[in-house]
Parts: sequence; C-alpha cells; structure tokens
Amino acid sequence: MQSMETTQEDFSLCPKFEKTFEILGQKWNGLILEVLLNDGPQRFKNLAHSVNKCSDRVLVERLKNLEKEGLVERKTYKDSALIEYQLTERGEALRPVMETVHEFADCWY
Repeated sequence: MQSMETTQEDFSLCPKFEKTFEILGQKWNGLILEVLLNDGPQRFKNLAHSVNKCSDRVLVERLKNLEKEGLVERKTYKDSALIEYQLTERGEALRPVMETVHEFADCWY
C-alpha cells in the first residue's frame, strides 16, 4: 500500500485533460460554445447580444482562441460582408459534455 505522500508525488493529470479544461475553463468560452451549440451559426453582433456581459474586445479574443483550437470556424461569404461563427466537428463533439454540465447544474445549483 502506498503512502499518501507517495501518491501525491506521483499524481499528474493527463495533458489532454489539462488542455481541455484550460480551454473550457477560460471565462466566456463555455457560454460562447453553448450559444453556438443551441442556436447554430451566429454573426458577431448576435453572439455579443447572447453573451452580453462579455465585452466586444474579449469576445473577439475568445473567438480567435476557439478558432485556433479548432472548435469554432469563422465563415465568410463571397461577395458579402456577412461573417458568421459556427462550430467545427470538434466543437460539436462537446455537445454531450455541455449536456452533462447542464444536468449537474440543474441538480446542484
């Protein structure tokens, strides 16, 4: 049987798990993903309205980060100024995770 001290020294989180929580734990990211999961592709102004306590500057920063992580795609339309943000396949794969978070919140908060 290992002592508590040895167990704590040997403990480390999986880097993939840490990376996932680094992304999801960043303020506003979960709400942005939730809006895109529930409402589909969104223009910036619609996202800003839905995540209304997030400043435009921070929202731009978070969207760029989510895009860099492959969760969100910035879609532009030819011959139009229309720009939309939508989930990628990777972003869509978070749906069951977000549903589980909802279940937890409904039960405990």
